[in-house]
Amino acid sequence: MRRMVCVAVGVVSIVVGSLPAWAQSDEAERVGEAATVMEEIMAAPDGGIPTSILEAADAIAIFPSTIKAGFVFGGHRGRGVIIGRDAESGAWSPPAFLTLTGGSFGLQIGGQSIDLILVVMNERGVENLLRNEFKVGGDASAVVGPVGRDIEATTDIQLRAEILSYSRTRGVFAGVTLKGSTIRADRDANERFYGERLDSSEIVLEAKAGAPFDADAVAALTDSLKRHVPR
Repeated sequence: MRRMVCVAVGVVSIVVGSLPAWAQSDEAERVGEAATVMEEIMAAPDGGIPTSILEAADAIAIFPSTIKAGFVFGGHRGRGVIIGRDAESGAWSPPAFLTLTGGSFGLQIGGQSIDLILVVMNERGVENLLRNEFKVGGDASAVVGPVGRDIEATTDIQLRAEILSYSRTRGVFAGVTLKGSTIRADRDANERFYGERLDSSEIVLEAKAGAPFDADAVAALTDSLKRHVPR
């Protein structure tokens, strides 16, 4: 009997001990999917995000496979990452985790999966986005960005728009309404991936993150950004 109890305790310990790794692998997969979305959007036949836009960006948030659904009342939910860039060196920060939720009302039916990229154009936009709870449309607007790698960023976009949004479904760029959406730091995911309970602002703006659970996934994302953002 005593031996059976010891065996049972051992089995439980193994299972419980392995749970964090399963959870961490979910975050690693999210980072890897973000890198894939970036590569696929930039390779899109209709042009990708203009290089001039990416060169001027202070941060990029990527939400792979955001679910948009509705029957009269609509809504969308996504989980993504944000990665910032140092203004002087051009180096990319470690990725921090975010969630996106929103709702809408109108004549709508059906659902779709959308890859969403938010290009944050200035420091104020990054700071706003990384607050505890950021409301698109209330705190700042997300303007649908121009498409085409050779398109030059206009003065109006460079000076006024804090956030440019790009969404893609079935390989085609399409606009998506984000007004009323809320973006929050995913502290649970940050904790699982870095071993510390950090706000996303502490990771992106203050460089407080330790070693990530999956350095290869992080490297794949930063390498993708380096390829497509020359600066």
